[in-house]
Amino acid sequence: MKRLLLLLLLAAVPGAMAQTTFHGNTARTGVYDSPGPKQFNGVKWTFKTGGPIVSSPAVADGVVYIGSMDGYLYAVDESTGKEKWKFKSSMAVASSPAVAGGTLFFVSSHGGLAAIDIATGKPKWVLPTESERKFEAKNLHGYPSATQTIPDAWDILMSSPAVDNGKVYFGSGDGNIYAADAQTGLLQWKFSTKDVVHASPAVANNTVYVGSWDSYLYAIDADSGQQKWSFKSGEDPTIHNQVGFQSSPAVVNGTVYVGCRDAHVYAIDAATGRKRWDYPTSKSWVIGTPTVADGVVYVGTSDSARFMALDAATGRLRANFDAKAYMFSSAALAGGLLYVGDHNGKLYAIDAKSFKLAWEFQTEGSKKDPFKVLNPDGSLNQDAFAPVFNDFEDMYLDAYRFISIGAIVSSPVVDQGTVFFGSMDGSLYALQ
Repeated sequence: MKRLLLLLLLAAVPGAMAQTTFHGNTARTGVYDSPGPKQFNGVKWTFKTGGPIVSSPAVADGVVYIGSMDGYLYAVDESTGKEKWKFKSSMAVASSPAVAGGTLFFVSSHGGLAAIDIATGKPKWVLPTESERKFEAKNLHGYPSATQTIPDAWDILMSSPAVDNGKVYFGSGDGNIYAADAQTGLLQWKFSTKDVVHASPAVANNTVYVGSWDSYLYAIDADSGQQKWSFKSGEDPTIHNQVGFQSSPAVVNGTVYVGCRDAHVYAIDAATGRKRWDYPTSKSWVIGTPTVADGVVYVGTSDSARFMALDAATGRLRANFDAKAYMFSSAALAGGLLYVGDHNGKLYAIDAKSFKLAWEFQTEGSKKDPFKVLNPDGSLNQDAFAPVFNDFEDMYLDAYRFISIGAIVSSPVVDQGTVFFGSMDGSLYALQ
């Protein structure tokens, strides 16, 4: 009887509803209660969609939810891999879903927050935003010309909602951060930044933490939408627009941990916005969200192809893992293993203590490698990336090359001993 009363009380408290969201929780720590497989025992099932998958799955009550660039959001039975329903969006789905209180939330590529009934797959409501777009700039990544504004092909992930205390928080390509009522979709507040916001907000201690492509990380009061502080990241002296936050923050023990395109990992005091430390990453972007546990920060880099363990208190490098290729995926820590995806089409399971590879899985596309993108050891064959057009179109060709090998930018989820993740080959995988 006491347990029943406790459950009823929890159900009556706003924000106490059971939920699942990007990187495990609203603080985005990346830590999962269920241990994953210690060794690879095979593919439990594979669910095929009609387009590349860049979003990350959410698992709730025996169902896996995943968005695809084919424009559908799918509900898949966790045990069998069979489709339960699918919802047709107006455009590709690059936002990772959040599930709370019988509702699924995701950010539409058309511009807006959609709320879907998880029992039926039918929409409950949609909150439109002002607009949606990719980050764009002149002379982007050094591509000519200096006068043409170029949408960034590597801006592939959209903001994933966070549900807390009866509100849904998310970022938008219109440069705003929004708070909506979780039941009705009514706008509670919006906060304006100076550029695209595709990072996913973290919520802790009634504060929303999220970065923008304007190169600032913001702390916003979750109730009022008023700024508490802002933190300025680095500048780009090459004028190639290597700035801004794609990485979503993780909040642990009063510290915000976040990566940046300015080639740093930052630790910032959650109350004041003062920098505690920063770790330089050899001019390499940090796109994934840090995973934080037991005094260690785990995060990957892009160009330098590293997966790192940093001391959470000092920022000192503890260990390096040679990932061979770019890493946009954020690691899931479960039962002492870190599960993380790589642009070379491999899912790595890395021992958190020894930082040695426990096992790996390779997508079918990376085994076939039709454009010879990979070297035999899984590193990138730079000759395959030779310019064709000698302008920004080469950036889009490179993105297609990674689609061809089933690159994994999706962040894994661990539940009931199984690892779930999406791939650019269009498949949702369940590994056991």
